[in-house]
Amino acid sequence: MSWRRTWAIVLKELRQLRRDRLSLGMIIGIPVIQLILFGYAINTNVRGITAAIADQAHTSASRALVMDLLATGVVAPVAQVETGEQLLAMMRRGQISVGITIPADFEQRRFDGRPVAQILVDGSDTSVQAAAAQLAQVPVDANARRRTPMHSSPEGGAIRIVSFYNPERRSPVSIVPGLIGVILTMTMVLFTSIAIVRERERGNMELLIATPLDSAELMIGKVLPYIGIGLVQVSMVLMLGVWLFSVPIRGSVVDVYLASGLLIVANLALGLLISTRVRSQFQAMQVTMFVFLPSILLSGFMFPFAGMPRFAQWLAEVLPLTHFIRLIRGVMLRGAELSELWPDVLALLAFAGVMMVLAILQFQKRLD
Repeated sequence: MSWRRTWAIVLKELRQLRRDRLSLGMIIGIPVIQLILFGYAINTNVRGITAAIADQAHTSASRALVMDLLATGVVAPVAQVETGEQLLAMMRRGQISVGITIPADFEQRRFDGRPVAQILVDGSDTSVQAAAAQLAQVPVDANARRRTPMHSSPEGGAIRIVSFYNPERRSPVSIVPGLIGVILTMTMVLFTSIAIVRERERGNMELLIATPLDSAELMIGKVLPYIGIGLVQVSMVLMLGVWLFSVPIRGSVVDVYLASGLLIVANLALGLLISTRVRSQFQAMQVTMFVFLPSILLSGFMFPFAGMPRFAQWLAEVLPLTHFIRLIRGVMLRGAELSELWPDVLALLAFAGVMMVLAILQFQKRLD
């Protein structure tokens, strides 16, 4: 064995890495991104959960209780409504995760020592349930209470937590719907990111160029088979989730497949764009992992979305998995319709359209 020849190979590999800017960027970029995401964006101490308030008492004491609840920082008010039914409707549409309702007989309840408020929690996200439990520890203002009779509770009123959609706090109920999106993101982007590159490496690109196909026809033809594959994957996860973990499907199954189809198309379009920018299947897999890492960390699948800083939430809004998590949990767990979740539907449609147009335009440039 010659160390001189071995060292020559080492130098060759280092020079090749230096010329391969994508691999060099991944070597530096992945540790930096992981450090930033886990250090700044990932926060298991949830704060700023979207909430709406229904104060039916309209007294100084009830307003003081609301201010005490908001002072914890756990919830951030986005609306005020009149009834608990309105709170539930907003929760089903995904507009809020927590609803605070104070009944009209608030003062009498404090006098009698009965619960004075209810915290309605969206249990489709178990992290929200755990965070909202802190609100039950907020004491009712003792100075504002009237003197209670001898038979009443010495600590006065209490705050009751009511969890909807997953009262048992079973983790599979919130994990399995999101896992559909994680699987589709990983497989669909990977499959199509190597589609054009594979044709080029096998020498088939010249044959495709010689055919009467235009760029749009080629791109759409590449996408269509994988839509069926993605729907098969959705069916497998749904059947196993219901069979093994008793995950409910409270909404329309058609809406489940429509939402999954939107994510599939968005990921396939993203994969095609990646395929037009890389030069080998190995580079395609590298870029796929580069996209998959922030998607799974920032989408709300693993870590609570409300606990992330504002800049991380802005980045997450660009990722299709973030919108799919909201759609699939809304349909499967809360029984919402896609029409009620239209902002996330539009976001996925816009993402898919932009990525497909960019992929077609970039492919035309590469052909030139």
